[in-house]
Amino acid sequence: MSDYTFHEVAIADRIATVTMNRPPVNAQTRETREEMIAIFDALSDDPDVSVVILCSATKAFSAGADIKERTGIAATKGDYVRHNRLAREFFYAVADCEKPVIAAINGPAIGAGFALMLACDIMLASEDAWFQMPEVNVGLAGGAAFIMEHFSKSRCRTMYFTARRYPASELYRLGVIETVTPNDALMETAMSYAREIAAKSPMALQAAKRAFGTVAEMPVRDAYRFEQSLTVGLSRTEDAKEAQRAFVEKRPPVFKRR
Repeated sequence: MSDYTFHEVAIADRIATVTMNRPPVNAQTRETREEMIAIFDALSDDPDVSVVILCSATKAFSAGADIKERTGIAATKGDYVRHNRLAREFFYAVADCEKPVIAAINGPAIGAGFALMLACDIMLASEDAWFQMPEVNVGLAGGAAFIMEHFSKSRCRTMYFTARRYPASELYRLGVIETVTPNDALMETAMSYAREIAAKSPMALQAAKRAFGTVAEMPVRDAYRFEQSLTVGLSRTEDAKEAQRAFVEKRPPVFKRR
């Protein structure tokens, strides 16, 4: 893929690795967000990618929004409106990516960095990772919708109103993250999950990702009907027939994306 200023992108064996690299702590600016949107839009469209790993080259996963940048917002009319629109699309470029996204959290995920992690499909963390929603500490409010999807009423409000830090072990206990690994095992663990996913039918993976994103707010009956419609469409594809033949023949499938 193209060269980027704040991210490194590598693709191999149907796995894309997107590495955030804005030292010292991957603080988010307009430029970093615009760049990540472009990256995830491209990966959604890339037929050679089945799964994405989002990780960090710095000591933090992401420390959230760059507060220094915020002091200059609203210098002109409409500036804050544009800023907020970009922030929304930044998170949803990841959440709506047509490929499953694995977050490999190596250190602090704070504020908008925490929300970015929660926008991913599968979350893995190292023992050094910790999480915080400190918006009230800087006189702001945002991100409650992301944490409300994953935590209880009391925990959400405690997390938000106190800005307490929570270790990876606590999020694992609550079932929010998939696993906690030793620091030096994080990326290999993420690759292990990614390799498992990349071996599946690309068309089935995209349909499943679409289903998760669509049925969340639907009544169960309607949601299942929607999923059945996806299954009917998939059943008519060559890849579905190949997956079933391979299962019966006890061999790896060979997918052709049709």
